[in-house]
Amino acid sequence: MMILRKIIAAVAISAACHSAAHAQSEAVLEAQLASEALRSAAAGLNEAGSAKDRVKALTNTVRAYEDGLSAMRDGLRGATIRERVIRLEFESRRDQLSRLLGILQTLERATTPMLLIHPTGPVGTARSGMMMSEVTPSLQRQAEELKSQLEELSELRRIQTEAEEQLRLGLAGVQEARVSLSQAIADRTDLPRRLTDDPVKTQILADSATSLEMFAGSIGVLPPEPETAKAIAFEKKRGTLRLPVDGAVLRGFNEVDAAGLKRPGLVIAARPLALVSAPAASTIRYAGAFLDYGNVIVLEPQPKYLLVIAGLNQVYGEIGEVVDQDAPVGLLGGTPAGAQEFLIEASDGGSALAQETLYIELRYEGEPVDPSVWFAVNDS
Repeated sequence: MMILRKIIAAVAISAACHSAAHAQSEAVLEAQLASEALRSAAAGLNEAGSAKDRVKALTNTVRAYEDGLSAMRDGLRGATIRERVIRLEFESRRDQLSRLLGILQTLERATTPMLLIHPTGPVGTARSGMMMSEVTPSLQRQAEELKSQLEELSELRRIQTEAEEQLRLGLAGVQEARVSLSQAIADRTDLPRRLTDDPVKTQILADSATSLEMFAGSIGVLPPEPETAKAIAFEKKRGTLRLPVDGAVLRGFNEVDAAGLKRPGLVIAARPLALVSAPAASTIRYAGAFLDYGNVIVLEPQPKYLLVIAGLNQVYGEIGEVVDQDAPVGLLGGTPAGAQEFLIEASDGGSALAQETLYIELRYEGEPVDPSVWFAVNDS
């Protein structure tokens, strides 16, 4: 019986050594795709300097970096979980693997002819051969599975080792892209403007208002120029608009917060320094600091509608400018995350990175309406 176990072990080792390369796990592929996304974003940053529309090119670059970093975080989290699963499987098979290692050590000291001879003679040897023909396919599958898991574990370790450098380059790249975008927006002079808007009057209204509701109501709605009215079909986009920033809804319309306050808008949790975009083509009715809301931008996507976006650290654009859908209108605040924070968050599955919040209101004829009816809200 001992000889048979040795033969089984020999077959298993042989299968493991000669099996085909294992298929990479989903976690490995996700992390590799995230790395490629960050490399692509870096290439986009290099090309943005010579782009005809630098603002658009840099906006796409910032978004590509943000998407790549998010994908890298998710990929590393998946890789960490997969590594733990493999290790738990190995732990549950510790005794079996220990016996296998013992057999392997015995096989190394034994000669092959001796292993093929059964103690009971030719009949026993023949019977052993018949038994081996029955168990070999199953043993080979188990050996291939073990080899695949070991190779996958090695690949997961390699990805996690290289992730820190990849994240460091990605985080530096997105910060450079943000700075370049801010400069490109400050330098642009080609945006159309509504000549009827009066920035001085609007600023006076902002300075005299004591609440966001009073300010939004006092701005009023000025008739847009004819070509602007034709370009904007805001009402037709009900339920399909993207949130101004990639994030999750923290509090809904008129939902009471921990302090007992109720606001007629949405509070969105997002990553620090995330890019904020116009949900629809709009005229900028106000852009600047307001009370304790930080920087605020008020957009008019269509007559009678005002979209208020508050809590920005930087705001892009000036009163009267007309911006396209998905055009950048600002950045959230916060401290740039480091590669180590991303790695910690991925390893523990928690939220090591700080969250920033953005507040949005949608008003029709001066009255707040539920923005979630208009936006494709992701509150997961």
